[in-house]
Amino acid sequence: MTDPQQPGSSGFDPKSNPAPDLWAQAATNSGAASVSDSSREPGWERATLEKLAFSALNEQRSARRWKIFFRLAWLLLVVAVVFVALSQSSPGTSKSAPHTAVVDIKGEIASGAEASAEFVVAAMRSALEDEGSQALVLLINSPGGSPVQAGIINDEIIRLKAKHNKPIYAVVEETCASAAYYIAAAADEIFVDKASIVGSIGVLMDGFGFTGTMEKLGVERRLLTAGENKGFLDPFSPQTEAQRAYAQTMLDQIHQQFIAVVKAGRGDRLKTTPDTFSGLFWTGQQAVEMGLADKLGNLDYVAREVVKAEDVIDYTRRDNVAERLVKRFGAAMGMGAVKSLSVAGPQLR
Repeated sequence: MTDPQQPGSSGFDPKSNPAPDLWAQAATNSGAASVSDSSREPGWERATLEKLAFSALNEQRSARRWKIFFRLAWLLLVVAVVFVALSQSSPGTSKSAPHTAVVDIKGEIASGAEASAEFVVAAMRSALEDEGSQALVLLINSPGGSPVQAGIINDEIIRLKAKHNKPIYAVVEETCASAAYYIAAAADEIFVDKASIVGSIGVLMDGFGFTGTMEKLGVERRLLTAGENKGFLDPFSPQTEAQRAYAQTMLDQIHQQFIAVVKAGRGDRLKTTPDTFSGLFWTGQQAVEMGLADKLGNLDYVAREVVKAEDVIDYTRRDNVAERLVKRFGAAMGMGAVKSLSVAGPQLR
């Protein structure tokens, strides 16, 4: 008879057949039941989708807040830059200590440029209205430009001298030619450097003619006009002698206006020769000898020795940041396209 407690008997062997872990089995069964029960809980899909939707909405709200923040920051930065630019675009007109006022006339004299009549006239008015300014110096470095813009500035110089009873001097740096000299002629005195370029009292109208080239290439120009002379400056159309004579008459008239302004401004100081109004230009030293200029001198010399007010204040009006942006990205682009298709008018250069 076999003892069930003995090893090797046909009874239970604890080594070969260990007893099952009832606690682990119970826990496993409980967990499985829990999963099974939760998966079967009604509406769990909707709850999960709601959690995902709310999470996405929160992320979108956060991204929107940051986007608004950065936009406001950029807006504040632009406003600050524009405010600073506007505040610095022109000097104040309050009373100040005795000084020499300066207005720059640099680059091409043209509408829309920094040396336009709009900017130069406004600057001159501000300078002379300041009770502290003892005199106005026009600091010139320009090859010329529009006779219309130069004429407006010339007329305003004469008016302001009579109104404020303050002297206006022209000081030439490198160049004072054509329309720039048209302006300088109205000054009380003109100071130059011995190597400055002065003069070029003449008028020109330039362009190109492509009629011969178009014929060789077999290109036909189709220009429709109302008025037989409407397109006589068109570079792709031939020009008649009558049209050429008409343009020359107009240039001669503007030239005579230029000559009259120079004679009125310089008076007896001008030593006229056959070349004076021929369009030639001269050095500053030659200009003094010819009476086109008065003396050699720079800005510091005039402020110190002539005006007797060494402190110099710049009243020049310039484009501020906002105006540059408008001109670059706004209507100026359209105007540039129109100008590129048109022929330039008479120029004093």
